[in-house]
Amino acid sequence: MAANGASCEQPQKRAGAKEKQNGKSADSSVRERRQRDKEERLSLVVWKRPVTTLHYFLLETLIKLKEWTFKLWQRRGIVFLVLVLCSLFSVAYSTEGAHQQYVDYLEKKFLWCAYWVGLGILSSVGLGTGLHTFLLYLGPHIASVTLAAYECGSTDFPEPPYPDQIVCPQGGGVDGSVSLFSIMSKVRLEACMWGAGTAIGELPPYFMARAARQSGADPDDEDYEEFEEMLEQAEGAQDFVTRAKLGVQHMVQKVGFFGILACASIPNPLFDLAGITCGHFLVPFWTFFGATLIGKAIIKMHIQKLFVIITFSKHIVEQMVSLIGSVPKVGPSLQKPFSQYLEAQRTKLHHAGGSAPADENWLSWVFEKVVLVMVCYFVTSIVNSMAQSYSKRLQQQRHSEEKTK
Repeated sequence: MAANGASCEQPQKRAGAKEKQNGKSADSSVRERRQRDKEERLSLVVWKRPVTTLHYFLLETLIKLKEWTFKLWQRRGIVFLVLVLCSLFSVAYSTEGAHQQYVDYLEKKFLWCAYWVGLGILSSVGLGTGLHTFLLYLGPHIASVTLAAYECGSTDFPEPPYPDQIVCPQGGGVDGSVSLFSIMSKVRLEACMWGAGTAIGELPPYFMARAARQSGADPDDEDYEEFEEMLEQAEGAQDFVTRAKLGVQHMVQKVGFFGILACASIPNPLFDLAGITCGHFLVPFWTFFGATLIGKAIIKMHIQKLFVIITFSKHIVEQMVSLIGSVPKVGPSLQKPFSQYLEAQRTKLHHAGGSAPADENWLSWVFEKVVLVMVCYFVTSIVNSMAQSYSKRLQQQRHSEEKTK
């Protein structure tokens, strides 16, 4: 009997081992197929396959417009309410009366806030790559306000032309009356609005991961697939990047609100992973967004703002220009355009609309070209990303047809 039992167990063990081996081979084949599909999609870029990329981009744009139109139709009550409110504001805006001064003030503040919120969203929204709007727009704005405040001895710039152009007030200010906190207060609104925009830009990964977890569907997102693979291979993680990602994931999952707040309060390139983690583990929306908003719009923005103001304070700038001049051989030639640029800015601050020296255009020309290149790269990345999304749709359709055969 014992021999019969042992002989029966052996085929069962062999069958179990065979099934496990088949399962591993199936998983490896699926992984290899996904890797091939991913490589095929990544090769779809404007500079390699321009015609196909632009064609897929247009098709994906039409699909997205159709989806958004359907979603708006589903929420037609809210859309109707928004249209009614816009009509009322339009009537108030076009009607003459004593209320026009308040309408003008609200319009100016709304457009100013919307501008910085929009730049913040562009900086963090998941469209292939973020446009570094802090380096291109907010940082230079804070720097120009800082330089102007020390030169004018005041932050009470005439409005208008501020914020489009900074001009010193007629009476001037008292030397030493400008403090670090007065400059921070001057740029607080735009800095906080930019930070709020970056917090809003972190919502798409959260909603995508949350919807995928609740529905059990396979989301159309590379970052989420990478996140799931990382969770599966967590025990064998060796490289620094994977360990850092796992550290962010564990902090957000274990600590909750304060873990999200800590990740959002410091410059963190892995914060997209925090949004995906919160969505995957069904963290409540207001816990995630509240911590992200406080961290990015208040804590992180004050740290970045403080850094820029200190860096561009009067004595620090003068020391940096003198250090450039002390570089052997090339120092004086490098120092000249910076000194002329600062002198031209001082002239502009004291004379509204005054012309700057021709040499000042050298730095401005370089900065304008850097901004142009980064914006072009951002637009190109959006085109590539949407074309790759349409390519993934075709791949999924092809695989589903193969399964049905």
